[in-house]
Amino acid sequence: MTAGGSHLEAPQGRRDQGAEPTTTAGPSSLDGSDTQGPPRAHIAVVQGFIGSLLMLVGSIGTGWIANGSPMVRHPLVIALRVEGWGVYTSTVLLTVGAMLLVRSWLRLGQRLQRWPAGAQRSVVLAVCAWSLPLLFAVPIFSRDVYAYIGQGRLVLAEQNPYTTGISTLENWFMLGADPAWAEARTPYGPYFLWLARAVVGLTGAQPDLSVLLFRILACAGVLLCVVYVPKLARLHGIDPARALWVAVANPLFLISFVASAHNDALMLGLAVAGTYFAATGRPFTGVLLVTASIGIKPITILLLPFIGLLWAGPKASWMRKFALWAATAAISFGLLVLSGLPYQLGIGWVWALLDPTPGFTGYSPSGFLSQQLRGLADAVGLPGESMASVLRSVLQYVAIGLVLLLMFRGDDHRVVRRLGLAFAAVVLLSPIIQPWYILWFIPFLAVTGIRDNWQIRSLYVVVTFFVIFGAQDQLSVWPFIELAVDASTIAFATALLFTGYLMLLDPHTRHLLVHGGPTGWLRRRRRRT
Repeated sequence: MTAGGSHLEAPQGRRDQGAEPTTTAGPSSLDGSDTQGPPRAHIAVVQGFIGSLLMLVGSIGTGWIANGSPMVRHPLVIALRVEGWGVYTSTVLLTVGAMLLVRSWLRLGQRLQRWPAGAQRSVVLAVCAWSLPLLFAVPIFSRDVYAYIGQGRLVLAEQNPYTTGISTLENWFMLGADPAWAEARTPYGPYFLWLARAVVGLTGAQPDLSVLLFRILACAGVLLCVVYVPKLARLHGIDPARALWVAVANPLFLISFVASAHNDALMLGLAVAGTYFAATGRPFTGVLLVTASIGIKPITILLLPFIGLLWAGPKASWMRKFALWAATAAISFGLLVLSGLPYQLGIGWVWALLDPTPGFTGYSPSGFLSQQLRGLADAVGLPGESMASVLRSVLQYVAIGLVLLLMFRGDDHRVVRRLGLAFAAVVLLSPIIQPWYILWFIPFLAVTGIRDNWQIRSLYVVVTFFVIFGAQDQLSVWPFIELAVDASTIAFATALLFTGYLMLLDPHTRHLLVHGGPTGWLRRRRRRT
Protein backbone atom coordinates (compact mmCIF):
# COMPACT_ATOMS: atom_id res chain seq x y z
CA MET A 1 0.00 0.00 0.00
CA THR A 2 1.28 3.46 -0.87
CA ALA A 3 0.66 6.76 0.80
CA GLY A 4 -1.73 9.18 -0.77
CA GLY A 5 -2.37 8.92 -4.44
CA SER A 6 -1.79 5.46 -5.76
CA HIS A 7 -1.89 1.72 -5.27
CA LEU A 8 0.73 -0.63 -6.61
CA GLU A 9 -1.93 -1.90 -9.01
CA ALA A 10 -4.90 0.17 -10.03
CA PRO A 11 -8.22 -1.53 -9.34
CA GLN A 12 -9.76 -2.87 -12.51
CA GLY A 13 -12.74 -0.61 -12.11
CA ARG A 14 -10.58 2.48 -12.19
CA ARG A 15 -8.55 1.73 -15.25
CA ASP A 16 -11.09 3.31 -17.56
CA GLN A 17 -10.89 6.66 -15.79
CA GLY A 18 -8.45 8.45 -18.02
CA ALA A 19 -6.29 5.38 -18.43
CA GLU A 20 -5.73 2.66 -20.96
CA PRO A 21 -5.23 -0.93 -19.88
CA THR A 22 -1.65 -2.02 -20.07
CA THR A 23 -2.43 -4.17 -23.09
CA THR A 24 -3.73 -1.26 -25.14
CA ALA A 25 -1.99 -0.30 -28.32
CA GLY A 26 0.19 2.74 -28.55
CA PRO A 27 -1.13 5.06 -31.23
CA SER A 28 -3.81 2.70 -32.54
CA SER A 29 -4.31 -0.89 -33.39
CA LEU A 30 -5.70 0.25 -36.76
CA ASP A 31 -2.50 1.96 -37.78
CA GLY A 32 -1.38 -0.02 -40.77
CA SER A 33 1.53 -1.64 -38.95
CA ASP A 34 2.19 -5.35 -38.87
CA THR A 35 0.67 -6.84 -35.74
CA GLN A 36 2.14 -10.31 -36.30
CA GLY A 37 5.50 -11.36 -34.87
CA PRO A 38 7.86 -9.51 -32.56
CA PRO A 39 8.01 -5.70 -32.77
CA ARG A 40 10.78 -4.19 -34.90
CA ALA A 41 11.38 -1.15 -32.78
CA HIS A 42 14.97 -0.82 -33.94
CA ILE A 43 13.81 0.44 -37.35
CA ALA A 44 12.05 3.42 -35.79
CA VAL A 45 15.01 3.98 -33.46
CA VAL A 46 17.44 4.13 -36.38
CA GLN A 47 15.17 6.45 -38.35
CA GLY A 48 14.95 8.80 -35.37
CA PHE A 49 18.71 8.71 -34.95
CA ILE A 50 19.10 9.74 -38.59
CA GLY A 51 16.63 12.57 -37.97
CA SER A 52 18.66 13.78 -35.00
CA LEU A 53 21.86 13.61 -37.08
CA LEU A 54 20.20 15.77 -39.75
CA MET A 55 19.25 18.26 -37.05
CA LEU A 56 22.83 18.26 -35.77
CA VAL A 57 24.16 19.14 -39.23
CA GLY A 58 21.40 21.66 -39.88
CA SER A 59 22.01 23.37 -36.55
CA ILE A 60 25.50 24.39 -37.68
CA GLY A 61 23.99 26.71 -40.28
CA THR A 62 20.81 27.88 -38.55
CA GLY A 63 21.29 27.26 -34.81
CA TRP A 64 22.16 29.91 -32.27
CA ILE A 65 25.92 30.48 -32.07
CA ALA A 66 27.32 33.15 -29.76
CA ASN A 67 29.20 35.90 -31.57
CA GLY A 68 32.09 35.31 -29.18
CA SER A 69 32.35 31.63 -30.04
CA PRO A 70 35.37 30.46 -32.05
CA MET A 71 32.91 28.41 -34.12
CA VAL A 72 31.86 31.50 -36.08
CA ARG A 73 35.36 31.70 -37.60
CA HIS A 74 35.42 28.10 -38.84
CA PRO A 75 35.33 27.88 -42.68
CA LEU A 76 32.50 25.33 -42.72
CA VAL A 77 30.37 27.41 -40.37
CA ILE A 78 31.04 30.53 -42.45
CA ALA A 79 29.98 28.73 -45.63
CA LEU A 80 26.78 27.39 -44.11
CA ARG A 81 25.81 30.71 -42.57
CA VAL A 82 26.94 33.21 -45.22
CA GLU A 83 26.27 31.48 -48.54
CA GLY A 84 22.65 31.20 -49.64
CA TRP A 85 23.00 27.52 -50.51
CA GLY A 86 24.42 26.89 -47.03
CA VAL A 87 21.55 28.61 -45.26
CA TYR A 88 18.93 26.82 -47.37
CA THR A 89 20.61 23.43 -47.00
CA SER A 90 20.89 23.86 -43.23
CA THR A 91 17.26 24.97 -42.98
CA VAL A 92 15.98 21.99 -44.94
CA LEU A 93 18.17 19.53 -43.03
CA LEU A 94 17.04 20.92 -39.66
CA THR A 95 13.36 20.86 -40.60
CA VAL A 96 13.40 17.44 -42.28
CA GLY A 97 15.35 16.04 -39.32
CA ALA A 98 12.79 17.39 -36.86
CA MET A 99 9.87 16.02 -38.85
CA LEU A 100 11.62 12.66 -39.30
CA LEU A 101 11.97 12.56 -35.53
CA VAL A 102 8.22 13.14 -35.24
CA ARG A 103 7.55 10.28 -37.64
CA SER A 104 9.98 7.99 -35.80
CA TRP A 105 8.20 8.69 -32.52
CA LEU A 106 4.85 7.82 -34.06
CA ARG A 107 6.24 4.67 -35.67
CA LEU A 108 7.92 3.60 -32.43
CA GLY A 109 4.52 3.67 -30.75
CA GLN A 110 3.03 1.67 -33.61
CA ARG A 111 5.77 -0.96 -33.59
CA LEU A 112 5.38 -1.39 -29.84
CA GLN A 113 1.61 -1.09 -30.04
CA ARG A 114 0.79 -3.97 -27.67
CA TRP A 115 3.63 -2.94 -25.34
CA PRO A 116 5.14 -6.40 -24.98
CA ALA A 117 7.92 -7.42 -22.61
CA GLY A 118 11.04 -5.47 -23.47
CA ALA A 119 9.11 -2.46 -24.81
CA GLN A 120 10.41 -0.20 -22.05
CA ARG A 121 13.99 -1.07 -22.97
CA SER A 122 13.24 -0.16 -26.59
CA VAL A 123 11.83 3.22 -25.56
CA VAL A 124 14.85 3.95 -23.37
CA LEU A 125 17.12 3.01 -26.27
CA ALA A 126 15.21 5.42 -28.50
CA VAL A 127 15.53 8.25 -25.97
CA CYS A 128 19.30 7.68 -25.75
CA ALA A 129 19.84 7.30 -29.50
CA TRP A 130 17.74 10.31 -30.43
CA SER A 131 19.30 12.49 -27.72
CA LEU A 132 22.94 11.75 -28.53
CA PRO A 133 23.28 13.90 -31.69
CA LEU A 134 21.21 16.67 -30.07
CA LEU A 135 23.64 16.75 -27.16
CA PHE A 136 26.31 18.14 -29.51
CA ALA A 137 24.10 20.31 -31.72
CA VAL A 138 24.25 24.08 -31.79
CA PRO A 139 21.33 25.35 -29.64
CA ILE A 140 18.11 25.28 -31.67
CA PHE A 141 14.48 26.28 -31.12
CA SER A 142 15.60 28.62 -28.29
CA ARG A 143 18.62 30.63 -27.18
CA ASP A 144 17.73 30.89 -23.48
CA VAL A 145 20.77 28.81 -22.57
CA TYR A 146 22.98 31.82 -23.33
CA ALA A 147 20.99 33.89 -20.83
CA TYR A 148 21.92 31.30 -18.21
CA ILE A 149 25.56 32.22 -18.79
CA GLY A 150 24.80 35.88 -18.16
CA GLN A 151 22.92 35.13 -14.96
CA GLY A 152 25.75 32.93 -13.73
CA ARG A 153 28.15 35.79 -14.42
CA LEU A 154 25.96 38.14 -12.39
CA VAL A 155 26.08 35.87 -9.34
CA LEU A 156 29.83 35.39 -9.80
CA ALA A 157 30.21 39.18 -9.89
CA GLU A 158 28.23 39.40 -6.61
CA GLN A 159 25.23 41.04 -8.28
CA ASN A 160 21.63 39.97 -7.77
CA PRO A 161 19.92 38.62 -10.93
CA TYR A 162 16.54 39.27 -9.31
CA THR A 163 17.18 43.02 -9.45
CA THR A 164 19.82 43.40 -12.16
CA GLY A 165 19.85 42.57 -15.87
CA ILE A 166 22.77 40.94 -17.64
CA SER A 167 23.49 44.11 -19.64
CA THR A 168 25.35 45.51 -16.62
CA LEU A 169 28.18 43.11 -17.49
CA GLU A 170 30.75 43.71 -20.18
CA ASN A 171 30.63 41.60 -23.31
CA TRP A 172 27.19 40.20 -22.47
CA PHE A 173 25.92 40.42 -26.07
CA MET A 174 28.91 38.55 -27.50
CA LEU A 175 28.01 35.57 -25.30
CA GLY A 176 24.83 34.92 -27.25
CA ALA A 177 21.98 36.13 -25.04
CA ASP A 178 18.85 37.52 -26.64
CA PRO A 179 18.59 41.33 -26.21
CA ALA A 180 15.24 40.71 -24.46
CA TRP A 181 17.30 39.51 -21.48
CA ALA A 182 19.34 42.72 -21.31
CA GLU A 183 17.31 44.38 -18.55
CA ALA A 184 15.14 41.42 -17.54
CA ARG A 185 15.18 39.98 -14.04
CA THR A 186 15.75 36.27 -13.83
CA PRO A 187 12.63 34.14 -13.29
CA TYR A 188 14.66 31.20 -11.96
CA GLY A 189 15.10 29.84 -8.48
CA PRO A 190 18.19 30.15 -6.26
CA TYR A 191 19.40 26.60 -6.86
CA PHE A 192 19.63 27.15 -10.59
CA LEU A 193 21.54 30.38 -10.02
CA TRP A 194 23.99 28.42 -7.88
CA LEU A 195 24.42 25.95 -10.74
CA ALA A 196 24.79 28.73 -13.31
CA ARG A 197 27.48 30.35 -11.17
CA ALA A 198 29.31 27.02 -10.94
CA VAL A 199 29.14 26.49 -14.72
CA VAL A 200 30.50 29.95 -15.46
CA GLY A 201 33.20 29.52 -12.83
CA LEU A 202 34.31 26.25 -14.44
CA THR A 203 34.25 27.48 -18.04
CA GLY A 204 35.26 31.11 -17.61
CA ALA A 205 32.01 31.95 -19.46
CA GLN A 206 33.30 30.33 -22.66
CA PRO A 207 29.95 29.97 -24.48
CA ASP A 208 30.39 26.57 -26.15
CA LEU A 209 31.66 24.80 -23.04
CA SER A 210 29.00 26.51 -20.94
CA VAL A 211 26.26 25.30 -23.29
CA LEU A 212 27.60 21.75 -23.02
CA LEU A 213 27.56 21.84 -19.21
CA PHE A 214 24.05 23.29 -19.13
CA ARG A 215 23.02 20.49 -21.50
CA ILE A 216 24.46 17.93 -19.10
CA LEU A 217 22.36 19.46 -16.31
CA ALA A 218 19.30 19.26 -18.56
CA CYS A 219 20.12 15.63 -19.37
CA ALA A 220 20.18 14.92 -15.63
CA GLY A 221 16.55 16.06 -15.59
CA VAL A 222 15.77 13.86 -18.60
CA LEU A 223 17.36 10.90 -16.80
CA LEU A 224 15.20 11.51 -13.74
CA CYS A 225 12.13 11.42 -15.98
CA VAL A 226 13.34 8.20 -17.64
CA VAL A 227 13.68 6.60 -14.20
CA TYR A 228 10.60 7.89 -12.39
CA VAL A 229 7.94 8.23 -15.11
CA PRO A 230 7.71 4.40 -15.46
CA LYS A 231 7.69 3.99 -11.68
CA LEU A 232 4.80 6.44 -11.31
CA ALA A 233 2.97 4.77 -14.19
CA ARG A 234 3.15 1.37 -12.49
CA LEU A 235 1.60 2.86 -9.36
CA HIS A 236 -1.42 3.84 -11.43
CA GLY A 237 -1.79 0.61 -13.42
CA ILE A 238 -0.48 2.24 -16.61
CA ASP A 239 2.01 0.49 -18.86
CA PRO A 240 5.39 2.07 -18.00
CA ALA A 241 6.73 1.76 -21.56
CA ARG A 242 3.74 3.59 -23.00
CA ALA A 243 3.96 6.36 -20.40
CA LEU A 244 7.67 6.77 -21.15
CA TRP A 245 6.98 6.87 -24.88
CA VAL A 246 4.29 9.53 -24.44
CA ALA A 247 6.13 11.74 -21.95
CA VAL A 248 9.85 11.44 -22.66
CA ALA A 249 10.47 9.96 -26.12
CA ASN A 250 8.33 12.55 -27.87
CA PRO A 251 10.38 14.90 -30.10
CA LEU A 252 9.24 18.12 -28.44
CA PHE A 253 10.60 16.84 -25.11
CA LEU A 254 13.99 15.86 -26.56
CA ILE A 255 14.42 18.98 -28.68
CA SER A 256 13.39 21.36 -25.89
CA PHE A 257 15.30 19.69 -23.09
CA VAL A 258 18.40 18.37 -24.87
CA ALA A 259 18.96 20.49 -27.98
CA SER A 260 17.69 23.71 -26.37
CA ALA A 261 19.14 22.81 -22.93
CA HIS A 262 16.25 24.35 -21.03
CA ASN A 263 16.51 24.25 -17.25
CA ASP A 264 12.87 23.11 -17.28
CA ALA A 265 14.24 19.59 -17.79
CA LEU A 266 15.89 19.54 -14.37
CA MET A 267 12.87 21.25 -12.82
CA LEU A 268 10.54 18.62 -14.24
CA GLY A 269 12.78 15.66 -13.41
CA LEU A 270 12.97 16.70 -9.77
CA ALA A 271 9.21 17.30 -9.68
CA VAL A 272 8.40 13.85 -11.10
CA ALA A 273 10.86 12.18 -8.70
CA GLY A 274 9.45 14.10 -5.74
CA THR A 275 5.90 13.13 -6.66
CA TYR A 276 6.91 9.47 -6.84
CA PHE A 277 8.50 9.51 -3.39
CA ALA A 278 5.51 11.31 -1.90
CA ALA A 279 3.15 8.76 -3.48
CA THR A 280 5.10 5.80 -2.08
CA GLY A 281 5.13 6.71 1.59
CA ARG A 282 8.27 8.88 1.67
CA PRO A 283 6.74 12.34 1.88
CA PHE A 284 9.70 14.13 3.44
CA THR A 285 11.96 13.07 0.55
CA GLY A 286 9.19 14.08 -1.82
CA VAL A 287 8.94 17.55 -0.30
CA LEU A 288 12.72 17.99 -0.49
CA LEU A 289 12.82 17.02 -4.17
CA VAL A 290 9.89 19.25 -5.10
CA THR A 291 11.53 22.09 -3.18
CA ALA A 292 14.67 21.50 -5.24
CA SER A 293 12.46 21.72 -8.33
CA ILE A 294 11.04 25.05 -7.14
CA GLY A 295 14.62 26.19 -6.62
CA ILE A 296 15.21 25.61 -10.33
CA LYS A 297 11.99 27.26 -11.56
CA PRO A 298 9.35 28.48 -9.08
CA ILE A 299 6.34 27.37 -11.15
CA THR A 300 6.43 23.93 -9.52
CA ILE A 301 5.30 25.54 -6.27
CA LEU A 302 1.94 24.45 -7.71
CA LEU A 303 2.79 20.86 -6.75
CA LEU A 304 3.09 21.48 -3.02
CA PRO A 305 -0.63 21.24 -2.12
CA PHE A 306 -0.87 17.91 -3.94
CA ILE A 307 2.31 16.63 -2.29
CA GLY A 308 0.56 17.46 0.99
CA LEU A 309 -2.46 15.41 -0.11
CA LEU A 310 -0.22 12.46 -0.97
CA TRP A 311 1.35 12.79 2.45
CA ALA A 312 -2.08 12.83 4.11
CA GLY A 313 -3.14 9.65 2.35
CA PRO A 314 -6.55 8.47 1.12
CA LYS A 315 -9.65 9.35 3.17
CA ALA A 316 -7.66 11.66 5.45
CA SER A 317 -9.69 14.06 7.57
CA TRP A 318 -9.68 17.73 6.66
CA MET A 319 -7.81 18.48 9.86
CA ARG A 320 -5.03 16.11 8.79
CA LYS A 321 -4.98 17.56 5.28
CA PHE A 322 -4.65 21.15 6.52
CA ALA A 323 -1.98 20.13 9.03
CA LEU A 324 0.11 18.43 6.38
CA TRP A 325 -0.43 21.25 3.91
CA ALA A 326 1.01 23.55 6.57
CA ALA A 327 3.89 21.16 7.25
CA THR A 328 4.67 20.86 3.54
CA ALA A 329 4.67 24.63 3.09
CA ALA A 330 6.76 25.22 6.22
CA ILE A 331 9.45 22.73 5.17
CA SER A 332 9.61 23.91 1.58
CA PHE A 333 9.43 27.68 2.17
CA GLY A 334 11.79 27.43 5.12
CA LEU A 335 14.42 25.75 2.95
CA LEU A 336 13.92 28.26 0.15
CA VAL A 337 14.32 31.21 2.52
CA LEU A 338 17.56 29.73 3.86
CA SER A 339 18.69 29.09 0.29
CA GLY A 340 18.49 32.81 -0.44
CA LEU A 341 21.21 33.62 2.09
CA PRO A 342 24.21 32.55 -0.04
CA TYR A 343 25.13 35.29 -2.55
CA GLN A 344 22.47 37.56 -0.97
CA LEU A 345 19.75 36.33 -3.32
CA GLY A 346 16.94 36.60 -0.75
CA ILE A 347 13.48 35.54 -1.93
CA GLY A 348 13.66 37.45 -5.19
CA TRP A 349 12.31 34.41 -7.01
CA VAL A 350 8.82 35.23 -5.69
CA TRP A 351 8.50 38.02 -8.26
CA ALA A 352 8.36 35.40 -11.05
CA LEU A 353 5.06 34.17 -9.58
CA LEU A 354 3.56 37.55 -8.71
CA ASP A 355 4.73 39.59 -11.71
CA PRO A 356 4.69 37.34 -14.77
CA THR A 357 5.97 38.34 -18.20
CA PRO A 358 3.56 40.78 -19.89
CA GLY A 359 1.99 40.13 -23.26
CA PHE A 360 0.53 37.03 -24.86
CA THR A 361 1.18 34.47 -27.58
CA GLY A 362 -1.32 34.29 -30.40
CA TYR A 363 -1.54 30.49 -30.37
CA SER A 364 -2.43 30.20 -26.68
CA PRO A 365 -6.18 29.84 -26.03
CA SER A 366 -6.08 33.02 -23.97
CA GLY A 367 -4.19 34.95 -26.62
CA PHE A 368 -6.27 33.67 -29.51
CA LEU A 369 -9.63 34.33 -27.84
CA SER A 370 -8.57 37.79 -26.66
CA GLN A 371 -7.49 38.70 -30.20
CA GLN A 372 -10.86 37.63 -31.57
CA LEU A 373 -12.66 39.62 -28.88
CA ARG A 374 -10.56 42.68 -29.59
CA GLY A 375 -11.35 42.46 -33.30
CA LEU A 376 -15.09 42.14 -32.69
CA ALA A 377 -15.13 44.92 -30.08
CA ASP A 378 -13.15 47.30 -32.28
CA ALA A 379 -15.54 46.61 -35.15
CA VAL A 380 -18.51 47.89 -33.13
CA GLY A 381 -16.69 50.81 -31.54
CA LEU A 382 -15.94 49.29 -28.12
CA PRO A 383 -12.53 49.44 -26.37
CA GLY A 384 -11.18 46.19 -27.81
CA GLU A 385 -7.75 46.22 -26.21
CA SER A 386 -9.14 46.79 -22.72
CA MET A 387 -11.73 44.06 -23.14
CA ALA A 388 -9.07 41.65 -24.44
CA SER A 389 -6.87 42.38 -21.44
CA VAL A 390 -9.78 41.75 -19.08
CA LEU A 391 -10.50 38.42 -20.77
CA ARG A 392 -6.89 37.29 -20.37
CA SER A 393 -6.99 38.22 -16.69
CA VAL A 394 -10.30 36.42 -16.19
CA LEU A 395 -8.89 33.23 -17.71
CA GLN A 396 -5.91 33.40 -15.36
CA TYR A 397 -8.28 33.64 -12.41
CA VAL A 398 -10.26 30.71 -13.83
CA ALA A 399 -7.02 28.71 -13.80
CA ILE A 400 -6.46 29.59 -10.14
CA GLY A 401 -10.03 28.57 -9.37
CA LEU A 402 -9.52 25.21 -11.09
CA VAL A 403 -6.36 24.61 -9.08
CA LEU A 404 -8.25 25.29 -5.85
CA LEU A 405 -11.12 23.05 -6.96
CA LEU A 406 -8.72 20.19 -7.72
CA MET A 407 -7.02 20.72 -4.36
CA PHE A 408 -10.24 20.37 -2.42
CA ARG A 409 -12.33 18.05 -4.57
CA GLY A 410 -11.61 14.75 -6.24
CA ASP A 411 -10.79 11.10 -5.69
CA ASP A 412 -8.09 10.64 -3.03
CA HIS A 413 -6.69 7.79 -5.14
CA ARG A 414 -6.27 10.15 -8.12
CA VAL A 415 -4.15 12.90 -6.57
CA VAL A 416 -1.42 12.70 -9.22
CA ARG A 417 -4.07 12.99 -11.93
CA ARG A 418 -5.51 16.02 -10.18
CA LEU A 419 -2.00 17.48 -9.97
CA GLY A 420 -1.52 17.03 -13.72
CA LEU A 421 -4.88 18.61 -14.51
CA ALA A 422 -4.10 21.58 -12.25
CA PHE A 423 -0.75 22.07 -13.98
CA ALA A 424 -2.46 21.83 -17.37
CA ALA A 425 -5.04 24.46 -16.36
CA VAL A 426 -2.35 26.91 -15.31
CA VAL A 427 -0.37 26.41 -18.53
CA LEU A 428 -3.24 26.31 -21.02
CA LEU A 429 -5.09 29.32 -19.59
CA SER A 430 -1.96 31.45 -19.35
CA PRO A 431 -1.67 34.27 -21.91
CA ILE A 432 1.88 33.15 -22.76
CA ILE A 433 2.62 29.55 -23.70
CA GLN A 434 6.11 28.66 -24.79
CA PRO A 435 6.39 25.28 -26.57
CA TRP A 436 8.21 23.63 -23.67
CA TYR A 437 5.56 24.73 -21.16
CA ILE A 438 3.35 21.94 -22.52
CA LEU A 439 5.92 19.45 -21.28
CA TRP A 440 5.41 20.52 -17.66
CA PHE A 441 2.15 18.58 -17.27
CA ILE A 442 2.34 15.83 -19.92
CA PRO A 443 4.31 13.40 -17.68
CA PHE A 444 1.73 13.63 -14.90
CA LEU A 445 -1.09 12.90 -17.34
CA ALA A 446 0.90 10.14 -19.04
CA VAL A 447 1.52 8.24 -15.81
CA THR A 448 -2.17 8.38 -14.90
CA GLY A 449 -3.43 7.51 -18.38
CA ILE A 450 -3.75 9.18 -21.77
CA ARG A 451 -6.36 7.25 -23.67
CA ASP A 452 -5.87 5.89 -27.16
CA ASN A 453 -8.55 8.17 -28.64
CA TRP A 454 -8.85 11.92 -29.06
CA GLN A 455 -6.51 12.38 -26.09
CA ILE A 456 -3.48 10.81 -27.76
CA ARG A 457 -4.41 12.38 -31.10
CA SER A 458 -4.50 15.79 -29.45
CA LEU A 459 -0.98 15.13 -28.23
CA TYR A 460 0.11 14.27 -31.78
CA VAL A 461 -1.28 17.58 -33.01
CA VAL A 462 0.26 19.64 -30.21
CA VAL A 463 3.71 18.04 -30.51
CA THR A 464 3.75 18.37 -34.29
CA PHE A 465 2.52 21.96 -34.16
CA PHE A 466 5.22 23.09 -31.77
CA VAL A 467 7.95 21.22 -33.65
CA ILE A 468 6.89 23.00 -36.84
CA PHE A 469 6.60 26.30 -35.00
CA GLY A 470 10.10 26.04 -33.56
CA ALA A 471 11.60 24.95 -36.86
CA GLN A 472 10.44 28.09 -38.67
CA ASP A 473 10.33 30.62 -35.83
CA GLN A 474 13.69 30.02 -34.16
CA LEU A 475 16.19 30.13 -37.03
CA SER A 476 19.39 32.12 -36.56
CA VAL A 477 20.17 33.80 -39.88
CA TRP A 478 22.58 36.73 -39.88
CA PRO A 479 20.72 39.92 -40.83
CA PHE A 480 23.19 40.95 -43.54
CA ILE A 481 22.56 37.76 -45.55
CA GLU A 482 20.41 38.44 -48.63
CA LEU A 483 18.15 35.56 -49.53
CA ALA A 484 15.70 35.30 -52.40
CA VAL A 485 13.27 33.49 -50.10
CA ASP A 486 13.23 33.90 -46.34
CA ALA A 487 14.68 30.89 -44.49
CA SER A 488 11.65 30.66 -42.21
CA THR A 489 9.42 30.38 -45.28
CA ILE A 490 11.54 27.49 -46.56
CA ALA A 491 11.32 25.81 -43.15
CA PHE A 492 7.57 26.27 -42.94
CA ALA A 493 6.98 24.95 -46.47
CA THR A 494 9.23 21.95 -45.83
CA ALA A 495 7.47 21.13 -42.55
CA LEU A 496 4.06 21.56 -44.18
CA LEU A 497 4.94 19.21 -47.04
CA PHE A 498 6.28 16.61 -44.60
CA THR A 499 3.15 16.92 -42.47
CA GLY A 500 0.99 16.46 -45.56
CA TYR A 501 2.95 13.33 -46.39
CA LEU A 502 2.44 11.97 -42.86
CA MET A 503 -1.30 12.66 -42.93
CA LEU A 504 -2.18 11.75 -46.50
CA LEU A 505 0.44 9.54 -48.14
CA ASP A 506 2.41 7.63 -45.54
CA PRO A 507 0.75 4.20 -45.38
CA HIS A 508 1.45 3.93 -41.65
CA THR A 509 1.11 7.34 -40.01
CA ARG A 510 -1.93 8.52 -41.97
CA HIS A 511 -4.05 6.00 -40.04
CA LEU A 512 -3.25 7.76 -36.77
CA LEU A 513 -5.37 10.77 -37.69
CA VAL A 514 -7.74 9.23 -40.24
CA HIS A 515 -8.99 6.53 -37.86
CA GLY A 516 -11.41 8.20 -35.48
CA GLY A 517 -11.41 11.43 -37.47
CA PRO A 518 -13.98 12.66 -40.03
CA THR A 519 -12.99 10.01 -42.60
CA GLY A 520 -13.17 7.22 -40.03
CA TRP A 521 -16.55 8.51 -38.86
CA LEU A 522 -17.94 8.48 -42.41
CA ARG A 523 -16.54 4.96 -42.97
CA ARG A 524 -18.28 3.69 -39.83
CA ARG A 525 -21.53 5.36 -40.87
CA ARG A 526 -21.41 3.61 -44.25
CA ARG A 527 -20.85 0.25 -42.54
CA ARG A 528 -23.90 0.75 -40.35
CA THR A 529 -26.09 1.54 -43.34
